Amino acid sequence: RHPRRGEWRFGALRFGQQDIPVFDIDARHLITTDKKPNQINNNNSNMTAITKANRMISMITSLLVSFLLWNASPCHAVNNRDLILSNNSPYTLDLFWIHPTTGDATKLSPTPITPGTPSFPVQSFVGHRFQVRQTLEDCDASDNKECHVREFQVLDTHDQKVEIVGTDFDVHRTDHTNHNAKEDASSVIESCQSMVESSSSSKSWNATMDKFLDCVEQGVAVQFEKMNEEIAYQAKVRKNVANLLENYTCADTTTPTSPDVETREWVQHPQDEEPISRTVHVKHERTASRIHYVKNFISDDECRAMEEAAKPKLHRATVADGKGGSHFSENRKAMQAGIQVHWEEEHSPNYESTDSVMKHHIATLSRRVYDYANHVLGLDIQPNGQEDLMSIQYFGRGANDTTPDRYTPHCDGDCTGLPHKTGTRMATMVMYCIMPTLGGATNFRNSGVHIHGQKNDAVFFSYIDPTTKLMDSGFTEHSGCPVVEGEKKIVTQWIRYGVDDENPWSSFNTLGIKYSEAKDQ
Repeated sequence: RHPRRGEWRFGALRFGQQDIPVFDIDARHLITTDKKPNQINNNNSNMTAITKANRMISMITSLLVSFLLWNASPCHAVNNRDLILSNNSPYTLDLFWIHPTTGDATKLSPTPITPGTPSFPVQSFVGHRFQVRQTLEDCDASDNKECHVREFQVLDTHDQKVEIVGTDFDVHRTDHTNHNAKEDASSVIESCQSMVESSSSSKSWNATMDKFLDCVEQGVAVQFEKMNEEIAYQAKVRKNVANLLENYTCADTTTPTSPDVETREWVQHPQDEEPISRTVHVKHERTASRIHYVKNFISDDECRAMEEAAKPKLHRATVADGKGGSHFSENRKAMQAGIQVHWEEEHSPNYESTDSVMKHHIATLSRRVYDYANHVLGLDIQPNGQEDLMSIQYFGRGANDTTPDRYTPHCDGDCTGLPHKTGTRMATMVMYCIMPTLGGATNFRNSGVHIHGQKNDAVFFSYIDPTTKLMDSGFTEHSGCPVVEGEKKIVTQWIRYGVDDENPWSSFNTLGIKYSEAKDQ
C-alpha cells in the first residue's frame, strides 16, 4: 500500500526484459503506472469511456495472467523454476503459456522474439507447459505458408535452457545436469588425449586408438561408479525420511490429498456405446512409476455387484511369505474375496436375471480397467490369464483399537529396479466404493503422494517402464492407512504382464516362478 496516497499497488510480473505493468487502485479509478507517480494526472474527467474501458480490460487481463501463473502451481515456494528461451532459428517467434486444466494458450512475449535472441528469461513452475509458435507474419512471408509450433514442459531441474534451433524448429534442452555431464565427458576425453599424445610417437595408429579407447572406457567407468554411488545414497536418504513420516502422515487424518502434477482427460470408447470422458489427476509421473487419480471410474451398480458377489466368499487377507507362498500377517488386516469375470455377459446380459446383470456390471468394470492400463502403458494387455477382481473390505473399531484394519507399506510387484519377471504384476487399479469417516487414506510414502480416495473414484499406479521393461525402484510402494471409524470397501485389480490362457496368473508362485519350474529347482 502506498504510504501517502493510500492506494494499493500490485507487483509486476517479469517476462523477458519487460514487465507486465504495475497497477494502482483507489476508490475513484483504475490506472496503469506506466508513468512516474508525479506524472500521473489524477483528473480523469477528460478520459473517454472507451479509454477507461480499454485500460480496465488491459489491467484485468494482465492481472489474470499473473494470478493463473502463480495459482496453478501446487507449491509456489518449492516448485518455481527460472528458464531461458533462446531463438537460434531463422524465424520470429511468440511464446505462449498453456493452462494446465483448460489447455488455453496465453501469449507471454510482449513483442516477437527475433532470430538470434540469446536469452529470453521466463519465471514459471515445475510441470507447466509452454508453446512456441512462428508468428503469423512470418508464416505468411514463407513459401509454403507453414507455421511451426513446438511445446516444452518445465522440468524439476534447475538452470534450464530451451533452445529453438534451425529450419526444422527443433527444441534442444540443457540444464545444470547436462552441463555437468558435458564437463565430465570433456575432462575424460582431454585427459586421455594428453596421455596418448605423450606416448604414441612410436606406436601404430591402431595401437594408439586402442590405448585411447581403453583410457576413455576406464574414465567413463569411474564416472558411472560415482554417479551410481550418489544415486544409491540419495535413494537411501529418501526412503529413510519417508519411513519416518509414514506414521505421522497416516495418523494426521487432516493431511490433504497431494496436488496434481498435471490434469488430463481420458476418453474411453466402449463397444456399441458413446465415448465417456473422465478427468485424470496425475500425482506422479516417471517412466517406471506412475500414480493417477481417476474421477468417476466405478459406478454404484458396479460396486453393489462386486459386494454381493463377494459376500459368500469373504476371508481374511494374506500376504506373500517370501518363499513363494502366502500367510496371514498383522501387516495386513482386511477381508477379501476374488471375483471371477464372466466375459460372456459383457455385451449381452439377460436383463430379466439379476445374476446376469451383476455379472455384466463386473465385466464392464474389468474391461474399463484394462482399457485404461493400455491407454497409459500401451502394452496391449488382455484379460486372458489375469487375476480375478478383488473385493477388499476394512472395518473401523474406534481410535482406541491397537490393531486396526490397515495394510502397512508394501509393493504390489517387484520394486527393485530390475527387469520384469514374466507373468508378474506391473500395475494396479484401486477403486473406491465406500470410504470411512476417519482414516483409510492411500499413502505412497516414497513419492510424497497422499490420497484421500472419494466414493466412485480410483487410483491407478504402474510400476514398470513399458519400453525397457525395468521395474520401479520404490516410488509406488504404498500403504492403506488405518481405518479408524466407518468402513472402507474397495475393488482392486492387479494387472500382470506375460500371462495368457496357457500361462495364467495361478501358474506362478508369489516369487514370480512357475510352479512347474519351481518343482525342478
